[in-house]
Amino acid sequence: MASAALRVAVRQLSQHSRAGAPVLLRQMFEPKSCTYTYLLGDRESREAILIDPVLETATRDAKLVKELGLRLLYAGSGLLRSLLPGCQSVISRLSGAQADLHLEDGQSIHFGRFALETRASPGHTPGCVTFVLNDHSMAFTGDALLIRGCGRTDFQQGCARTLYRSVHEKIFTLPGDCLIYPAHDYHGLTVSTVEEEKTLNPRLTLSCEEFIKVMDNLNLPKPQQIDVAVPANMRCGVQTPPS
Repeated sequence: MASAALRVAVRQLSQHSRAGAPVLLRQMFEPKSCTYTYLLGDRESREAILIDPVLETATRDAKLVKELGLRLLYAGSGLLRSLLPGCQSVISRLSGAQADLHLEDGQSIHFGRFALETRASPGHTPGCVTFVLNDHSMAFTGDALLIRGCGRTDFQQGCARTLYRSVHEKIFTLPGDCLIYPAHDYHGLTVSTVEEEKTLNPRLTLSCEEFIKVMDNLNLPKPQQIDVAVPANMRCGVQTPPS
């Protein structure tokens, strides 16, 4: 049975950067794929970015952007690009997918006074990235690092050794109090920290060789929506609203 946390469609969160500037943050949940989508905005300029959007909730996300009086600059979805003129679709260049903007490791995207640094974190897929707020107060880890878990590595060119290195070199090097916001959660959890995952994550506290053995023997079923999701992800920058 889904917990109350999973039934919340929109969760209002407000964080402050170490410089004292308020970041507008909204965490939204899609129950079928257990996906979190994040809307970040600058309260002064009203510029915003959407992280980890889901095709089925694009209308919901666009509605929230308009309700909050924001101007969405970037999103990983071509459908949102169609619903909100002026928005650009973005994705890692290593994903091989279509988009208006292809991000490289170390490249930053700006919204108002804030920026998100792109940190390549492959292993679940070659194109996985982690977005880190410029003050290192929060990181959006996508499918690489989950709360007390990680993305699977048994399909879509996944590699357990690569994922282990990505997490330890690109995420665990952030400050311990850096908040971790994953793309998915299956247990009703919403946020963690770097220090929590470094000390409590049952997979990533293992040695690299032990981690590989665990990941190679998960024997997980095929994801329910993978046959639809992968082609959709590959054309993320050119999706249009259904007729």
